[in-house]
Amino acid sequence: MPPALNALQLIRSIPTARRFDIGNLHFAQFACPPQDGTACLWAETDHLVHVLSGVSTWRTPGSSWAITAGETVFFKKGAYFAPPHHESNLCLLVFFVSDSFVRETVRELAGELSHAPVKQGEPFQHVTRVNNDLAVTAFIHAMTDYFSSPEQPPAPLLKLKLKELIIGILLGSGNRGLSDYFRLLASSRAPDIASIMEANFCHNLPLASFAQMCHRSLSSFKRAFRHQYGTSPGRWLLDRRLSLSMNLLRTTNMSVTEIMLESGFEDSSHFSHAFRGKFGQPPSACRASAGSASGAPSD
Repeated sequence: MPPALNALQLIRSIPTARRFDIGNLHFAQFACPPQDGTACLWAETDHLVHVLSGVSTWRTPGSSWAITAGETVFFKKGAYFAPPHHESNLCLLVFFVSDSFVRETVRELAGELSHAPVKQGEPFQHVTRVNNDLAVTAFIHAMTDYFSSPEQPPAPLLKLKLKELIIGILLGSGNRGLSDYFRLLASSRAPDIASIMEANFCHNLPLASFAQMCHRSLSSFKRAFRHQYGTSPGRWLLDRRLSLSMNLLRTTNMSVTEIMLESGFEDSSHFSHAFRGKFGQPPSACRASAGSASGAPSD
């Protein structure tokens, strides 16, 4: 599998994409060119994706999504897979929203939100479908008009429209999970390292990308990680990926090669050597043992 791609940088590389960039806020409309292989994308900020035409498909560990025209999804900062697609009519709106902008908006509404405490329920998922309520629909319509106009909209107006969207989500009832996530986001100074790592450890990203998703420099990320986990992020990632690969060998019919890729490894010899070092036998032996009972393929 090719190296993971920064989603924002990828959009910037599309010649026909139209973008409005305001500091750490980014608005884009573009047509997705056909794609033969699976791509791994990652982003250091949360973002909304609205499908204007076609069908957009995404995959995260344990989940897959097919988003059709008119639908909207919210991606938390992190990585995900974009499977192959051959449609020529896939067109998207994407909006990258910084944590600082969300914090500012939430704090401006502190008085309005104080009577409705955040409920501690199920964790907010990495990818979540957005209910296109009044606030979301109004925002999408406004942005569609801006992108269809030859004029560049004023930066204050774009920020105002984004703020109206967040306020509508915070005060409305149509996207309660997203509203609670925004409020929890506003109560912290930086993303939670544990949440970022658990959601993204199976993606083969450099440590610098994990640091960016945690909104820390590489050195401060390593210090904070060692303080929290008592080990280095590189060692933790290797152990976590090997544990996942063993679990997949025992519980799925995936081939050894599929499991290697799903667990965040790209080199088969490195995977086999590391696996043997942790479990005392190569993955093929575990696969053969599990396969004898389940009929799973050995490769």
